[in-house]
Amino acid sequence: MAGKRLTPFSKILIVLAIIGGVYYLLNKLRDPKVKQKINEVTSTSSSKSKDGYKDVINVGVVTWGGYAGGQYFNEGFEANTNSRFYKDYGFKVNFKVIDDFDASRDAFKNGDIDLMWATIDAFPTEVEGLSQYQPQVVFQADWSRGGDAIVARRGIRKVSDLKGKKIAVAPMTPSHSFLIWLLEAGDIKTSQVKIVEVPSAIDAADAFKSGTVDAAVVWSPDDADCVSKVAGARVLESTKNATHIIADVFVSKKNFIEKNKEQLRDLYEGWMIGASELNNSDANKRKAAKILAEGLSQPEDFCYDAINNVRLATHGDNENFFGMNQNYNGVTGEDLYNKMKVKYNNLGYNTSGAKSWRLLSTRDLVSKTKSLIGANHTSEKQKEFTAASETVAKKESLSSKKVSITFRTGEYQLSDNAKQLIDVQFTPIARAFANARIRIEGNTDNVGGRSSNIALSKRRANSVAQYLISEHNMPKNRFIIVGNGPDKPIAGCERNQNANCKAKNRRTDFELVVD
Repeated sequence: MAGKRLTPFSKILIVLAIIGGVYYLLNKLRDPKVKQKINEVTSTSSSKSKDGYKDVINVGVVTWGGYAGGQYFNEGFEANTNSRFYKDYGFKVNFKVIDDFDASRDAFKNGDIDLMWATIDAFPTEVEGLSQYQPQVVFQADWSRGGDAIVARRGIRKVSDLKGKKIAVAPMTPSHSFLIWLLEAGDIKTSQVKIVEVPSAIDAADAFKSGTVDAAVVWSPDDADCVSKVAGARVLESTKNATHIIADVFVSKKNFIEKNKEQLRDLYEGWMIGASELNNSDANKRKAAKILAEGLSQPEDFCYDAINNVRLATHGDNENFFGMNQNYNGVTGEDLYNKMKVKYNNLGYNTSGAKSWRLLSTRDLVSKTKSLIGANHTSEKQKEFTAASETVAKKESLSSKKVSITFRTGEYQLSDNAKQLIDVQFTPIARAFANARIRIEGNTDNVGGRSSNIALSKRRANSVAQYLISEHNMPKNRFIIVGNGPDKPIAGCERNQNANCKAKNRRTDFELVVD
């Protein structure tokens, strides 16, 4: 049977139907939901999924800028297919914001999160309570660099002015660790101040603004808020100078690490790439601030400042933190953990059940990552100090630490015992407050002429500085050398009345000076 020919009218109808179909399809492609679906299909086909990988790794975080490297690399807080973790490594990451401390620990115990935030300075106080889960520190995320601060009322200008004052602080937290270090740097015992315990740093700021305390350890930007709302208040010190006290890390259960080592190494690698990109580009920080603003429900400027108030740890920083760089003379995770374990225990917070650092940490993620090379992934350099001006050299110190180095009459060379005292009593403070200058004041007894004693005391101070430069690799221009001679005898020994007093006056004082 012969086929029928299409009439001209039928041809017009077919053309109109085709045009209508194309128009409909183009409109559907503009639909965000359809576009997302297409992206998901495209991403699924292009991502290099790996057998045995979890679909989603859940990371517990708080409202803090130090985790921006991972969140930026993830292109958001929620698990999504635009994430570079997904595109480059074949799995998704979900960041769960849990600001309540106890709730975050419950989420870790229950398996709701696979990685939990912690700070290594305060971690000794909670290790025993987590022991059945065999927690392991897997990598460092940041150092606080201005995110934590101590605000003080009018008249409190240096650490010694805190004696007898009420200080609001959240116990066994990074805030508490910061206060402990600052008091030690100022030669003040915790028993010489009145600690007012509060639930969090936010509550500490509220206590300060209400007038119930003289000082408080707070988070930024609450420090600026406190200063603006309390007449005469000032920031006494912050982690901009106290650079190596508060270190954020991530912790996972030992059995989870053993089952997911390769995936965790990929998580670490991507996170470090994200951190390096933020450290080297303000534009990337601005992009990250938008991501944090949405994920944390905070203003974008707040999030941008939060990122700038930390040092985002790179792969090189992690190598230093885990003690893998033999040439590194700064603070390691083990140094900080061990020191704070002792300090909290001495204050009555039982840390005897805290396991040793070797059993608590794993270096595998860091040591087996070989792809992160080049300048962007190297460790942070020491601050470069210029020679101190006369104004800076005479500036009032933030704190003063007396170290009783025993010099024999007329001598300035350091004995082995003197070097040991410096290593134990002052070097950790110098490392922790790495952005502050160090003024070293040499002193003598009253034996001999005043002018010769001033010269001798200056040589004593200089010998200490040279030891810290040569042995501990501290910058030469960081030091301010002062020779007091016999002019600043220790209290109670003003007349050098006996041999014991004379020995005490042959001392060296260390002061932290902020430019």
